Amino acid sequence: MSAFHGEIDVDRAPQDVWSYVVDPSHLPEWQLSAVSAEQLDEDPPHPGSRVRVMRRVGNREMPMTMEFTEYDPPHSWSLRGIDGPVRGYFHGAVEPLDDGRRTRVTLDLDFEGHGIGKLLVPLVVRPQVRKELPRNEQLLKERLQIHGKLRA
Repeated sequence: MSAFHGEIDVDRAPQDVWSYVVDPSHLPEWQLSAVSAEQLDEDPPHPGSRVRVMRRVGNREMPMTMEFTEYDPPHSWSLRGIDGPVRGYFHGAVEPLDDGRRTRVTLDLDFEGHGIGKLLVPLVVRPQVRKELPRNEQLLKERLQIHGKLRA
């Protein structure tokens, strides 16, 4: 069981949703704490490939390297943090609804602290995520559905 769980239903085909949510360059468009994100490998994402994300945690910016632990297009993907004082564990899933005309996106995440991160996780990170996650879900839904403009 994850510390945080979110679900949204969008009026987009699952393949459109998948293409958007697994592309790290889109993270800053729908995650409030993401300042920037880039894939570190030139190959398409796969288990073992890495992503560098700069996140705002409290009033600081912290670089975090995430590694794909699962990549099952167009169904699910998982990442885990591999460095830094705060390491995230994330699992996402894309589920077709209404014969593929709509999609449910499920997001599960948790965090582990290392060093100073043991203090940051309960005092800063979890409260920030608790506040931010509903807005992130709304931003993702807006990006996917209302704007309807996805760049691949």
